[in-house]
Amino acid sequence: MWMNDMFGVQKPIIALLHLRAMPGDPLYGPGDSMDSVLATAREELHLLQDGGVDGILIANEFSLPYEKKVSPVTVAAMGYLVGALRSEIRVPFGVNIVSNPLATIDLAAATGASFVRSTFTGAYVGESGLTDTDIATVLRRKKALGLDQLKLFFKVNPESDVYLAERPLAKITKSMIFHCFPDALCVSGASAGTETDSSLMEQVRQVAGDTPVLCNTGCTAANIKEKLSFSDGACVGTAFKKDGKFANTVDGARVKEFMARVKEYRAELER
Repeated sequence: MWMNDMFGVQKPIIALLHLRAMPGDPLYGPGDSMDSVLATAREELHLLQDGGVDGILIANEFSLPYEKKVSPVTVAAMGYLVGALRSEIRVPFGVNIVSNPLATIDLAAATGASFVRSTFTGAYVGESGLTDTDIATVLRRKKALGLDQLKLFFKVNPESDVYLAERPLAKITKSMIFHCFPDALCVSGASAGTETDSSLMEQVRQVAGDTPVLCNTGCTAANIKEKLSFSDGACVGTAFKKDGKFANTVDGARVKEFMARVKEYRAELER
């Protein structure tokens, strides 16, 4: 499986590096600065890597509420931050401008990211209104930029939003693989930090063939062995933070505890 080759392990854990609010974001306060955002990101990056994670996904998670068409200042700020951290990243890394697949591809081209994660397909409704994706344009941009090696992680079901026309998840997965060529499939819970239903991952895996399936939300030290038994890896953010709360910063001890459980599970697989 290509994912094992990229990350160097079975069932890799990809840690979310949640960038704090940046210029233009509603949560960016009068006392904030790009220096403070970078300092926090740098500290969290090292805590995650020192804790043993297998990959890093850098996302503008605190740009709430997320824009349908991202502001140029956000793309510029993320490019600056990733560039400033680039020499300190020791594991494969990806990027994600939330709710903006095309801008995510552009950012990956500028930063040298190995993978991206986004909601690439489907039409949804939620607190931000209607979202209609355009996978054809995204794949053509990827091709035009010469990003043949860039891996695309598709969200099979969106966090928070719902499909405008509900279909069985297995049917969505089959159609996504046939028409849109995902490199990996991410199955989510209802929101960031919300546990992903293991039965949903099982439904996706049954029809995914050779395409890796990742648990996208809600993994904890207590449930990670179960989640990995239904998936080929996981994206983890909230569980690594102090007290397991989304708004907090990364807690190095929680990262090490979590990864210790993962290593135990991998050792069990090899027996």
